[in-house]
Parts: sequence; structure tokens; C-alpha cells
Amino acid sequence: MTDENSWPTGRSGDLVPGERDGETAGEPVWPRVGDGARGHTAHAIGAGAVAALVGFTSSFAVVLAGLTKMGATPAQAASGLTVVCITQAVGMLLLAWRFRIPVTLAWSTPGAALLASTGAVAGGWAAAVGAFLVTGVLIVLTGFWDRLGRLIAAIPVEIAQAMLAGVLVPLCLAPVRSVTVSPAVVVPVLVVWLALQRFAACWAVPAAFATAAVGVGIDIAVTHRRLDLAAMTPHVELSAPHWTWQAVIGVAVPLYIVTMAAQNIPGTAVLSSFGYRVPWRAAMTTTGLGTLVGATAGGHVVNLAAISAALTAAPAAHPDPRRRWIAAFGTGCTYLLIAPAAAALVTLVAAAPRGALESVAGLALLATLAGALTAALGPAEHRTAAAVTFLVSASAITIAGIGAAFWALAAGLLVRWVLAARATGTPAAANSR
Repeated sequence: MTDENSWPTGRSGDLVPGERDGETAGEPVWPRVGDGARGHTAHAIGAGAVAALVGFTSSFAVVLAGLTKMGATPAQAASGLTVVCITQAVGMLLLAWRFRIPVTLAWSTPGAALLASTGAVAGGWAAAVGAFLVTGVLIVLTGFWDRLGRLIAAIPVEIAQAMLAGVLVPLCLAPVRSVTVSPAVVVPVLVVWLALQRFAACWAVPAAFATAAVGVGIDIAVTHRRLDLAAMTPHVELSAPHWTWQAVIGVAVPLYIVTMAAQNIPGTAVLSSFGYRVPWRAAMTTTGLGTLVGATAGGHVVNLAAISAALTAAPAAHPDPRRRWIAAFGTGCTYLLIAPAAAALVTLVAAAPRGALESVAGLALLATLAGALTAALGPAEHRTAAAVTFLVSASAITIAGIGAAFWALAAGLLVRWVLAARATGTPAAANSR
């Protein structure tokens, strides 16, 4: 039985503290830090800026790939990247200021990978926008309706992670395949990434992107091409949503599940590991509303940050835990400054040699793939179900207009149920003995 103010992270019964409206920000009683800690404010803001730069440069390529595969034009993809930067920034500023804890938000990188793997659905880009809106509604409902949240938490971890791993495999293969397509650009990217993995892992993907950008610039100069300067102007392009059952089942539902399982619940756990209690209802409402606001402009999902959350919640951000919220506030401010650059980045990516963007995206997702595979293949008794889930997800099949992610979940849960019934003995088998 769980406490009313706790959030279950899975079937194991481990609890991550949550919080309900009307409570104060649930920080523990911290030891006092001397007045000299005020001098660390600038450092905290700097840590927040680093978290934003690392988060953006490490995964924006995945977002662009996902939106493009769903049918977005370059202008619509640039709009989506711009608006998701703005919505998550505003959400961070509100949550950090209100609760005085380092709540860091992000776009759903696994969700963007899911979009890239799923591809265009019935109804095209308008249907994808409709699916984003449905996802936002589901996230808001999660904050207010505990039963929905507990239903998601009840999905076996190995099944959810196997589905995510299958989605990521084709994207993570891109650097390998691109070596033969554009070796002059891709090989230096891989070399720089590997070198930084050895000495400064958190900067490996940003450095890989910088290397790719240099390679693209050289390629443009050598081929005497010109960039469309008008397209580099910051803009927001609204798209009318259209709802199809294929997009709702094949995009919205898997996108919601992946976002909850790979972002929101782990993000809560990361903050809990540093002693902070996430204001669950406020966080889900804020991220859900942010998703709804940004959806018609092309933004896919806003959620709690998982990996980058540690950059603002750790002691390195500020020696006084009560003032680390300043780092999250700095992250939000930095994203507001980054947002206008989205259109220019999309223009640069559009001019890139084939495989350059895909290579950076694949490298950005490699650690996520490794983590998903580890979690999926952990329990020996459930490996068969996880393997089936992984294979169906990686197959990229489409049945009745619904993508592989949904069918992977369905197949994995079915196999797990059948094998569990065999292990425990069905009622019919028990009566025959």
C-alpha cells in the first residue's frame, strides 16, 4: 500500500516522493550554509546555462528528425523546435520560482525518437499535431487522476524499456551507415565523439555536433551553395490539428507511455536522489499544459528532465541545496535565449550532406539505447517477453495504420502474460491434477 503523497515508479514497489497541491515545496531540513554561499549564485546560473547548452546540443537533432519523419516541413520543424524551447523554459521558470527546488524540464528525446521511428501516419502532419494534443491531455490527467498514473506505472519496466530500445535501434545505426555515404563529414564526427567520451563524456555529443557543423560549413563553401537567409529568421508556424484513430493509438498513446516511463518517472527519481520531493501534480499540469500550448506550433512533448536534472540538482550547482533552484531558473533563461536560433539550425541541417544530422542524432541516443537494453534484459524470467517486444518495435511494421510501438507493447504484454500463466499454472491445469 502506497502513501498518498508518494509516486510508484514501477511494479517493484519502490517509491519516489511526490507532492500534492496545498503542500509546501518538500525539501528536507538542510544544514545551514554560511552567508558566503550567496557568492555562488553566479556559479549556479552558469551551471544552469551549461545544463541547457548540453541538453539542447545533445538532442535537438533527434527532435528535428522526429518532426521531419512525421511530415513536418523545414519551417514547421523549426517552429516546433522553437516553441518547445519556449514552453519548457517558461515551465521551468514557474516551477523553480514557485517551489524553490531545481525542477528542470526538457523535451522528450525518447519521444522524438519514437516519432522518427514511426514515421508519417494517416492524416499526415495535421494528425501528428492532433496526437501531440492528446498526449498533452493525458499528461495533465496524470497529475489529477492517480489511477491513470498508476496504470502507467504498472506497465512492466522491461516491456516499456524493450519497446524504447527497439525504437532507438534504427536511429543508432545511422552513424554506422552514414560512414559509407558521407565519410568526409561523418568520420571526424565519430572521432571527436569518441575522444570526448574518454575525457569529458557530457560534452561528447555537443562536440560531435560542432564538428558536424564545421563539416557542413566546409561542404557548403566547397560546393558554392548559398543558405536561405530568410528561412533563418525566427518564426512560429501554427498547424490545424486533425484527429485520426491511427494517430491517437499509434502515436499519442506510445508517446505518452515513453514520456512517462523514460522521462517523468526517472526525472522524479533523480531529484529524489538529491533529497528533493517533486510537486507531482504541479509538474504534470505544467508540462501537460506546455505540451498543449506548443502542439499546434509543432512542439511534441514537454516533460521532466532526467539526465540533465542532475546538473542542476547536484552539489556542484550550489553548495546550499536550498538555492539550487537558481540553477534550474538559469536553465530556463538560457533556453529562452536559445529558442530564436532554432530556425537557423534547421536551415543549416537542411544544407548538410546526407547522413550528417542522422549521425549526430544516433550518437546522442546511444547511451539511452544502452540503458534501455540493460533494463529490458535484466530479469531472466521476463527476457523472452522483452525480446519479443524489442523485435516487434525494431521491425517498424505498420498494421491497420498503427505503428510498431503500439504492437510491440501489445505483443510483449501478451507473451509475458502467457508465460506467467504457464509458470504459475492456469486454473484449468490446476483442476486437472
